[in-house]
Amino acid sequence: MKFIHAFLLLFAAIHLAAEDRPNIVFFLADDLGQRDLGVYGSTFHETPNLDRLAREGMLFTEAYAACPVCSPTRASVMTGQWPQRTGITDYIGAPTEPGQWKRNTRLLPAPYSDRLALEAPTLAKAMKGAGYATFFAGKWHLGPEGWWPEDQGFEINMGGVDRGGPYGGKKYFSPYGNPRLSDGPEGEHLPDRLATETAKFIEANREKPFFAYYSFYDVHTPLMAREDLKSKYEKKREQLGLTEKWGREGERDVRLVQEHAVYAAMVEAMDLAVGKVLAKLDELGLREKTLVIFTSDNGGLSTSEGWPTSNLPLRGGKGWMYEGGIREPLLVRWPGVVEAGSICETPVSSPDFFPTLLEATGTATQPGQVLDGLSLLPVFKGGQLQDRALFWHYPHYGNQGGAPAAAIRRGDFKLIEWFEENRLELFNVGIDPGEQSDLSSEQAALASELRDELHAWQKEVGAKFPAPNPAYDPAKPNGRAAVRKPAGTPAEGKTKGKKSI
Repeated sequence: MKFIHAFLLLFAAIHLAAEDRPNIVFFLADDLGQRDLGVYGSTFHETPNLDRLAREGMLFTEAYAACPVCSPTRASVMTGQWPQRTGITDYIGAPTEPGQWKRNTRLLPAPYSDRLALEAPTLAKAMKGAGYATFFAGKWHLGPEGWWPEDQGFEINMGGVDRGGPYGGKKYFSPYGNPRLSDGPEGEHLPDRLATETAKFIEANREKPFFAYYSFYDVHTPLMAREDLKSKYEKKREQLGLTEKWGREGERDVRLVQEHAVYAAMVEAMDLAVGKVLAKLDELGLREKTLVIFTSDNGGLSTSEGWPTSNLPLRGGKGWMYEGGIREPLLVRWPGVVEAGSICETPVSSPDFFPTLLEATGTATQPGQVLDGLSLLPVFKGGQLQDRALFWHYPHYGNQGGAPAAAIRRGDFKLIEWFEENRLELFNVGIDPGEQSDLSSEQAALASELRDELHAWQKEVGAKFPAPNPAYDPAKPNGRAAVRKPAGTPAEGKTKGKKSI
């Protein structure tokens, strides 16, 4: 099937005239949950630019990140492969060696690669090879210096380094202390600055095809916001009478209401940055010639590090294999191809973006290139994708309370295999997106069938597994709990608990 798909991409490349190739603007948010946008149901966060993008294009209801944490998903977007093929299966910087692992957990996390191989085919290399001007802004987090965006096909790199959050300095405000981004005026806001740089690149390359990849640092911790926006949401929270409400997910408290003023301000700042870039496309008359994609790298942070958002009705959040950790916003605008105001309910995932952009731009695959995703052009045009399963494999302990697990979704059914207890959970996420009714006993035959398919996929992609932890002491705390600040504690904007990247 992969060879047939590669042939179709080559055929498209031969038959797409140069003047028909669209520009590409790709927005990738960091730690943004699906429910964080107004168009996906948030009544506290205000996202008018993204809501408008949805009205002008297609909204996907069942789009997924390839992993519940950032670096693996980012590698998957860049390569069109499942993270297991790239070897990047946890956030880069996570401790993994037995001597580094200090948490009292039943298992030791699997080893992972700490950089995206330089020989890996990347979206940027493909676009550059097809004659596109290439630009990167924001968070990279796919390796140390020497493996940064400029080493992976991007001609311009504004701010992309090894770090998972804003680099040094004053984080989200200038001075940034970032070796790939000059400082702006004192107090300049990072998302706006990167939007300005993206707009400048678009204007400078208006006469030729371009690929602009704005990979937000937002809304990752540290939780920091413009004072005016923070004040706006503090007042809104008071006017709406919103208060904290909490549930439990495993050993963690989980936020049940979106009312975090600092986080809401960060979401709006991100939305304003998107609006600035879209306004530049309009100003230059490039809207009709540009394919715009907006998505995120994992679910919203709801069980640790400030507990800033709620993913309800989805279960869990970042670091968890439940829907709140992997189901993402996905908005696509492509005038003349994507019908305005359309909705797609087809499950799609991060590896799909690479073949989609190859076909959209008439760019051929490289000899021997493996693409795990499918081109989404058929659904852009109102059609269907071929039947397939989606997979996840996270053999690590996230900082958010989740445990090592793998999952498969086929049709409406999703199976999760938890490695600590060798335990299965089966959900019909078509009717139970909150994953409240475990069907693994009731439909044991289906659970077994999906488990076998998951195991076959794990073997195909060379998945690595956690090992028993000889130092584990069941009498001690399990290493997955976290302490949340008591209600009413000040300094809402400060991150609590263990740092995440």
